[in-house]
Parts: sequence; structure tokens; C-alpha cells
Amino acid sequence: MQHAVGSPLPPPHQPGHGWTPAAHDPGAHHPGGHPGPAAHQGQVPHQGPAAHQGPAPHQGSAPHQGSAPVPPAPGFAPPGPVPHTPHHVQAPQAPETTGHVPLPPGGPVGMPSAPPAASVPDASTTTIAVLLIGPAGAGKTSVAKYWADHRRVPTAHISLDDVREWVRSGFADPQSGWNDHSEAQYRLARRTCGFAARNFLANGISCILDDAVFPDRPVVGLGGWKRHVGPGLLPVVLLPGLEIVLERNAERAGNRRLTDEEVARIHGRMAGWYGSGLPIIDNSQLDVPQTARVLDDVLARSIASPPQW
Repeated sequence: MQHAVGSPLPPPHQPGHGWTPAAHDPGAHHPGGHPGPAAHQGQVPHQGPAAHQGPAPHQGSAPHQGSAPVPPAPGFAPPGPVPHTPHHVQAPQAPETTGHVPLPPGGPVGMPSAPPAASVPDASTTTIAVLLIGPAGAGKTSVAKYWADHRRVPTAHISLDDVREWVRSGFADPQSGWNDHSEAQYRLARRTCGFAARNFLANGISCILDDAVFPDRPVVGLGGWKRHVGPGLLPVVLLPGLEIVLERNAERAGNRRLTDEEVARIHGRMAGWYGSGLPIIDNSQLDVPQTARVLDDVLARSIASPPQW
């Protein structure tokens, strides 16, 4: 027989003694009395000369044949009928209220859908991922921040240089020489930026990334960005003249400032983007807000006709 969880246990069953869940009056039991013979159910036993003048059994109870009923312990309230519940069924648990908001997982960024031919796409209201390429001193970070700040949809800015410098102790500065350590940290930072961009896009937030991507070096080329972000990434090259790049580099401080020789070498290699098919913005005579407006125009054309890269 099963009993409800949390209810008191019945008195122990002993050989020759029965237990009935019927209610008994504990005060009606005389410890010194001798029980009489078993009574028929619902009847008072015959009061014969040999019978002890004790109390009659409670009507409706049927004591075990050959034994007297054993009253429950004082204060015991037998439980009512309990429905059978399988042991493997667990009670439903209340949902946790931790404030956690489930987010869609980030996947490869697909190509932005082109609007109908009759309309001109508005790059300022489209959720997109942009890769702004350029040499040191081209103004990539300044333009990317301004562009992200002035869009009409949520937009994040991700700078690869900033992510690389998350490594404090043991930072492999490329200015000290490009080696296995600096290349490994660059790859790690690029993959981290790609994960962030995909997660932003999956949750409706545009992003613009900036990096000095070289057209002639696969290690720091476009292939890694396409692999980590997706084919929908829109690359744009920011390439002012050498004299402008040298002036802007001279205003830098810390490990962001390069030697003039290094700036000239990087700028010369960036010229390989001409003829690549990627859109190029010469911002030599443009300030940051003007460059951001030109970037919107270039992106509108890229959305309508994505570049092959």
C-alpha cells in the first residue's frame, strides 16, 4: 500500500495483527482488558458469560480474524485515499527567472538582399557588415567610428588593432618583426572579430571592421575575413595619397606610430588594390564626415551589385 508523501507512517504490521485505517477513540481502549472473540462486520459481539465486559468494536471496521484490532498511536490521523502515482513521474518545476535573454547564434554573414531595381538602396538603414581596408594613417578607425555613430540602425565598430592589443603580457608587436607569434596573435584577433561580427549581425546589429589587409599577402588577406565573417562582408578600400598618410602617422603616439619608411612601404603595397574590383575611396581631400557620406554611397552600390572577391 502506498502512502502520500509527507503523511505520517502507519503503525508497524506484526504477525497476527491487522491494521485498519478506520478512526478509533484512543481513550476507549483499556490497556488491561482482554479482547473478545472476533465480531461479525457491522454487529456488536454477543455478550456471553465468558466474554469480558469491554467496549464493542467500532461499527464498520473488520478486525483481522483471530486477533483484536490494534488502535493507532495517539495523535495519528490516517490519510485518506491517495491516487497511485508512478515513481518515474516528476513534478513540473517552475521556470527559472534569471533575466537571461536567449540570443540567436551567429552564422556566416550572407549577401545582403538587393532591393527592387526601381529603388535606390539606403545603406544607412540596411543591416550589413563592412570591412574598411587601408594602410596605417588612412583614417580607417576615425571614419569607421563616425560612420557607426551616425547610422539610423544599431551599428558596432570592431577594430582589429584594438582586439590584438587585448593581449597585454606577451603581446607580439608586429613593429618588432613579423614572426610566428605575431602572426598567430593576428589570426586569433581576426577570428575573434569574425565571431563578434557574426553574432552582431545575427541579432540585428550592423558592424564595421577595419584592418590593414594586404592584396599580395594571403596570411593577412581577404580570405581569412571571408572565412570568419562570411561572403556577405562588404570590403571597401580607403587609400589617400602617401603625403597624407605620412602626416596622419606623425600625429600618432605609442605603438600605433610607425616609421616613415614602414608607412611608405605599406602604402606602396596597398596600391595593389587598384584593379582588384574592390571599391576604393581616395579621402586625401575629405574630412571624416565627408568620407563617411562617400562610404554610404559606395555601400549602396555594393548592396545593389556585390563585388566579386
